[in-house]
Amino acid sequence: MQSRILIVEDDPLVAMMLEGFLEALDRQALGPVDSVPAALAQLDEGNIDAAIVDVHLANGETSEPVAEALAARGIPFIVTTGGFIAPPGPVFAGRPVLLKPFTMASFEQALSAFEEISPS
Repeated sequence: MQSRILIVEDDPLVAMMLEGFLEALDRQALGPVDSVPAALAQLDEGNIDAAIVDVHLANGETSEPVAEALAARGIPFIVTTGGFIAPPGPVFAGRPVLLKPFTMASFEQALSAFEEISPS
């Protein structure tokens, strides 16, 4: 069964790229969603094995509430960012981080590291 991975990303081009990367790596992309409320609603629906979470979303919103909800549910996630404007909260510590722009190779490496530490 394919891993179901939620994409939380406000940039449509990056979201599309992530969907393509996941498809190429035989993972199922869920979303993408581009806001905290949309991501939390998707989490409430369940059936998520993991997530890829952009730190900074549109309109100054950060994904910290999403990261906290994922951590509380024991759902592993990868952090993506174009750069930290302010230090992210402690919930992001120790998570695999992809700095934009990233390549398929760096994405695959982060996904592998993330899957190694994910509970089975």
